[in-house]
Amino acid sequence: MPLFTSCQTPTQQHLPAPSLHFSRLAACLLISCGLLLSGCGKSENDASSNAKNAATATTTDQPMASLAVSVVSPQWVTWPQNLAANGNIAAWQEVVIGSEISGFRLLEVNADIGDRVRKGQLLALINSDSIQAELRQSRAAVAEAEALLAEATANAKRAQRLKDSGAASSLEISQYLTAQQTTQARLEAAKAHVQADEVRLAQTRILAPDDGIIAARVATVGSLTQIGQELFRLVRDHRLEWRAEVTAAELSQINSGMIAQIQPPDAQQAMVTGRVRSIAPVVNSNTRNGLVYVDLPNSRALQVGMFAQGQFNLGSKTALSLPQSAVLLRDGFAYVFVVDATQRVNQQKITLGQRVGDLVEVMGLPDAVQVAASGVAFLADGDQVKITEPVPALTQTTTTTPPTPPTTQGVAE
Repeated sequence: MPLFTSCQTPTQQHLPAPSLHFSRLAACLLISCGLLLSGCGKSENDASSNAKNAATATTTDQPMASLAVSVVSPQWVTWPQNLAANGNIAAWQEVVIGSEISGFRLLEVNADIGDRVRKGQLLALINSDSIQAELRQSRAAVAEAEALLAEATANAKRAQRLKDSGAASSLEISQYLTAQQTTQARLEAAKAHVQADEVRLAQTRILAPDDGIIAARVATVGSLTQIGQELFRLVRDHRLEWRAEVTAAELSQINSGMIAQIQPPDAQQAMVTGRVRSIAPVVNSNTRNGLVYVDLPNSRALQVGMFAQGQFNLGSKTALSLPQSAVLLRDGFAYVFVVDATQRVNQQKITLGQRVGDLVEVMGLPDAVQVAASGVAFLADGDQVKITEPVPALTQTTTTTPPTPPTTQGVAE
């Protein structure tokens, strides 16, 4: 029996011999094509992988680009040493002007808020009709007392002459002398009453007690006055003071006579220069701050009640400084990048001090080093850099050697 007989299906057994042979040949061709296609795809994948690996190797072999930076060396710079503070602008002395009589009506009010007044200037006038009438009555009582005194004095003189002649008794003479003394006392009382009425009449004129400026006005025409009632508030001599609040630890740095500069709330106004008058001997137990009283000149930029910032000039000091562009602030700390001889940067942590213009005081950094002055935000520890050019010299006054030690100079009184 032929070899393919056992592999034939019932359908194939009924096919003619040429058809069966064609089917077998087609199956073999399909299998061969599939094997060839599989081999070609694998070859293409291998070639692609080899190309990618070659490209990666080429990229890795290329050197990383260096960041171009400018460098600067720390310099010792002499600048003023200031102590910042805040405080209120207040009147040096504020005088409350009120009424000294009660129950009388205001007739005139001649001053308003902001008016500059002179000592003795009439600010307000109180109705004085009843007081003038009482004054005239008191003066009439004085005239009556003077007449009675003249009569009593004449009677006493006649009684004294009768005593020498013996025509009058001692009792009668004593009565005349007593009448004279009593009349004299009544005259003195009448004169005192006149003086009291004159004082009350003068109190109907509300006068400025000193030169100054009216800061507040309560007086209104037609209102009744009361003893002690505030009518005006006067800033004496128009003198202002800055009451700066300073911590207890900083009070010892301030002395009387020091210069202080106050910045008005309007930043466009120029700073006002004052001088320390006194330092409060007591520190507030709640805030732990002490008050420093600074006399201020007359200035329209500062008014009573303003809150102002300022600074005290403590002298000058020499500090190691860098441009602010050379300092990197990260996570609450300050860093600089020191450039070594191989032009690699080493990140170094520093401490910052005060700032003046574009300069900042640095501590914890040697002065004989070079640090990156630009592009510090893009640097990391160990990066290779390319130095372009050094930064120009610092603008502040510099010294070539550090002080030993830095000194502080106060302002003399």
